[in-house]
Amino acid sequence: MRVIVFFDLPSVTSAELREYRHFRKSLLKNGFIMMQESVYSKLALNQTVADAIMKNVRDFKPPAGIVQMLTVTEKQYQKIEYVVGTKSSIVIDSTDRLVIV
Repeated sequence: MRVIVFFDLPSVTSAELREYRHFRKSLLKNGFIMMQESVYSKLALNQTVADAIMKNVRDFKPPAGIVQMLTVTEKQYQKIEYVVGTKSSIVIDSTDRLVIV
């Protein structure tokens, strides 16, 4: 499973920028990878783990803006169609539990 987080946060004032940076750093610290601007994803082994990940994101959410979360299976995630652009070769996209590069 994948937990995908979409967010649109205000970043006009210095306090809003600080909240934006804190939220983004918290996502990265918790193992999320950036799919594109303001879209991050994390692999979860099952629904229980996905629920815990989502609860964790709710705990450090910013006070303003929009944060949305979506859980999809690996089969659904692999059906992503790239209309413009190409798949990043930096990110390893595999269903294997252990990947050695």
